[in-house]
Amino acid sequence: MGVAEKQGRARSLSVEDRQAMLIDAVTPLLLEHGRAVTTKQIAECAGIAEGTIFRAFGSKDELIRAAMAKQLDPEPFRARLRAVDPELPLEDKVRAIVALMRGRFTKVFALMSALGTIGPPPGHDSRHEFTEILGRALTPDLERLRVEPARAAQVIRMIALAASVPHVRNGPAFDDDEITSLILHGIIGAPAPPTTAPAPPT
Repeated sequence: MGVAEKQGRARSLSVEDRQAMLIDAVTPLLLEHGRAVTTKQIAECAGIAEGTIFRAFGSKDELIRAAMAKQLDPEPFRARLRAVDPELPLEDKVRAIVALMRGRFTKVFALMSALGTIGPPPGHDSRHEFTEILGRALTPDLERLRVEPARAAQVIRMIALAASVPHVRNGPAFDDDEITSLILHGIIGAPAPPTTAPAPPT
């Protein structure tokens, strides 16, 4: 498909569809180039004429703000968390939650770093709802938990966040299995059962 054909297709899109297409195109470019990305690079990636960017957003900065707003929107992330099956084994369930959280934190913080943006952790304003979602997911395993579901949700979020931010992690990266094991078993595993002292001789 040639560029001219792509340009023709782009002109037939609604403004909303064109904006969504440009946001999808600019996001990986921002990770690679930061704010130095050019409208020419964006247009080439999207397969459109450069002027289309300005008709859809008015300026490159407006497009960048829209891309960040999409990444910071907590609702798609909440929906993916709600879709985690509560009936999964606890280990599989926590691993699925960790993978979702690491994916979100890693991408958003990478964008913030590339753009030189300093701000609170992504989803900071939706922690209460996040705790409720995880609480419902963990309810079938209450008998195995040593803490309340809300506390477990706090621990999962805290560890997943720390493991996703390089300057906080300050060392080799963790994978999902390592983080899941750390959350569930700590660094020494389950406590050993108490030993029974031998009875004194009679």
